[in-house]
Amino acid sequence: MLPVLRRCGEKTWIMRDLVSRIADDLNLTSEERSQQIPSGGTSVIASRVHWAKTYLKQAGLLEQPKRGVVQISERGREVLSRKPGRIDPALLQQFAEFRAFLGRAKVVGEGGAEPITPTLGPTVPAPSSTPEEQIAAASVAIDEALRDALLARILEASPAFFEKLIIDLLLAMGYGGSRLDAGEQLGGTGDGGVDGVIREDQLGLDQIYLQAKRYRPGNTVPGETVQAFIGALIGKGAQKGVFITTSTFTKSAMGAANRSGSVRVVLIDGGALTKLMVRFNVGTRIALSVDIKKIDLDYFEDVEVE
Repeated sequence: MLPVLRRCGEKTWIMRDLVSRIADDLNLTSEERSQQIPSGGTSVIASRVHWAKTYLKQAGLLEQPKRGVVQISERGREVLSRKPGRIDPALLQQFAEFRAFLGRAKVVGEGGAEPITPTLGPTVPAPSSTPEEQIAAASVAIDEALRDALLARILEASPAFFEKLIIDLLLAMGYGGSRLDAGEQLGGTGDGGVDGVIREDQLGLDQIYLQAKRYRPGNTVPGETVQAFIGALIGKGAQKGVFITTSTFTKSAMGAANRSGSVRVVLIDGGALTKLMVRFNVGTRIALSVDIKKIDLDYFEDVEVE
């Protein structure tokens, strides 16, 4: 926020030019300038400059005379005159407007402002990322915890449940036709390195052969096991196979799959399995949904954008 305020102390800026100027000030490389926020759609530097502008404006340090244009206010010049070493949310809390913006306290008094007292209101830690980035990072952390819990549940369950899980997942992904077809095809004790077979589409125009290994973490699937599966596929005249495990594959196993020739083999380890379960809502459900909205620029013409 301090670099943004300093540049705005020089002149009025168009936001896109300000983003470029700040990127220059920070000596960002071309890769850093093009780096996207986790949700995509905009660069990290643009996101952070715009959020810096938003925070500074809510604190009354910047003004927007019109859309896409920003300039310093008298309050902003006064703050710059103090020569602060940094500007963060903790510093901005001295302004009632910013505390109200955070929802930490209500603006009181006839003039709409409280006395400038840095100790008023709770302390807000200075984030190292924008709210959008924090939400995306939190989502990733929640997702990873969920997938770890899913894998633990799978390992605790019975072999019959693991078979049912695979059927449910393949059906959710559009394979297998009906549950009856999938169940009949997948059931069995194994046949020459093949645990089951399922329809690739609802008409059954092609078939996919399956191998499933429910291993504990650390018990990796070796290359010879995958090679045996490939041999079984060739023996059946099959062209497609999927090897699913709750653990991981060794490099030799992945190499064997890549060298399978006319037989196409897809390896799904525990991490990929739980990602697919989350993506297709198998064994999971939505606990909380949050809509993040932004200004519809087409709705506004010369109206200032918040």
